Amino acid sequence: MNIRFLETFVWLAKLENFRLTAEKLHTTQAAVSSRIASLEEAFDVRLFDRNTRSATLTPAGRRMLAYAERIVRLDGEMRRDIDAASDAGLIRIGVIESIVHSWFPALMAQLRERYPRLDVEITSDTTLHLVRLLSTDGVDLILQTDPVPGPDFTNLPLCEFPVRWAASPRLGLGGQPLDVARLAEFPIISFSRHSGPHATIERLFAAVERPASINCITSVAAMIRLVADGFGVAALPPAIIGRELHEGALELLDVEPEFPALPLVATYRSQGLPVAARIAELASEVARAMSAAASHAKTAAAARSRRVEKTPARSATKTKANTPAKAKRTTQSAPPATPPAKRRPRRS
Repeated sequence: MNIRFLETFVWLAKLENFRLTAEKLHTTQAAVSSRIASLEEAFDVRLFDRNTRSATLTPAGRRMLAYAERIVRLDGEMRRDIDAASDAGLIRIGVIESIVHSWFPALMAQLRERYPRLDVEITSDTTLHLVRLLSTDGVDLILQTDPVPGPDFTNLPLCEFPVRWAASPRLGLGGQPLDVARLAEFPIISFSRHSGPHATIERLFAAVERPASINCITSVAAMIRLVADGFGVAALPPAIIGRELHEGALELLDVEPEFPALPLVATYRSQGLPVAARIAELASEVARAMSAAASHAKTAAAARSRRVEKTPARSATKTKANTPAKAKRTTQSAPPATPPAKRRPRRS
C-alpha cells in the first residue's frame, strides 16, 4: 500500500476540497483524484460522496479514516526515528548565489528541524564550478541550473525562477516598452561567463546592430549593487531583488522579447550519501512551496492593482450622480424699482 495515497486521503478528508489538498501536497488535482480512485479500487469501497460540492466522506470513508491517520502517523514517527539515528555526520552542499538570496534560508530551517544531528557545510559558487566539485567528490549535493549528464548523477528538478530585466529608476527606463536594442545603449551586467543566463544574453544581443557592453560578474550581491547604483541593466530573478524593488532602488523593465525563466535543479551522485537524496527532495518541496507562494502573491497584487484602478472611476461617477445640479443663472435683468409717489402738501 502506498503511504502517499493514504496521506492524500487523510488531507482530503480534513480539507474536503480537491484543489486545497493538491496545493497542500504540492501536486495536481488530477493526481489527488487518481490516488483516491486507487484506494477505492484497492478496498472496493467508495470513500467520498461525489454528489456534493465538497469532498464528503461516506460511512466507509469515515471508518477508514481512523486507520489511515494511525498509519500515516506511525510512518512519520518511524521515518523521523530512523533519520535521527542514521543521518548524523556531515553533508556538503553546493549552491548558486541566486538560491542563497531566495529560498535557501527556508531550506536550512527545515534541515535544522528534521536533521538536528547533521552538520552542514555550504559552498556558494557558480554552476560550472559546483558541477566540477560534485564530479571530484568535493560536495555531496549541488543546487544549481544545469542537469549533469551521465548515469553517475541523479538530477531532480526544483522550480523555475522567472527572470526580468531590472535597472535603477534614475536611468528612466521604467514604464515604457523596450527592446534589446534600447538596452544595448547601457552597460549589460551579466552572470558569470559560461552560465545559462549569460548564454541567453549573448544570443539576445547577437542581432543588435550596436554591440552591447557585457560585463560578467560572479557575485550576485555585486550585480545588484551595481545595477542599483545606475551602472547598467541586468536580467535578474525578481525573487532575489524583492527588497530593492520595495525600497525603489530597482524597477522592473518591460522588454520584448521576455527573458526566459531560469530552471533550477538538485544534483547528487547516484551512489552517494542516502541523506543527499532526501535533502534534494526536501529542497524540491521548499522550492515549489516558495514558488507557489510568490505566484499567489503576484496574482493577489495584480488583483489589488485592478481594484485600485477601478475605484476612482466609480467614486467620480457616484459623486457626479449624487451632487445636486447648480441653479441656472438668469440673464434677464430684474425690472426697475418703482419710485415712491410724492406726497402733496396739505392745505391748512
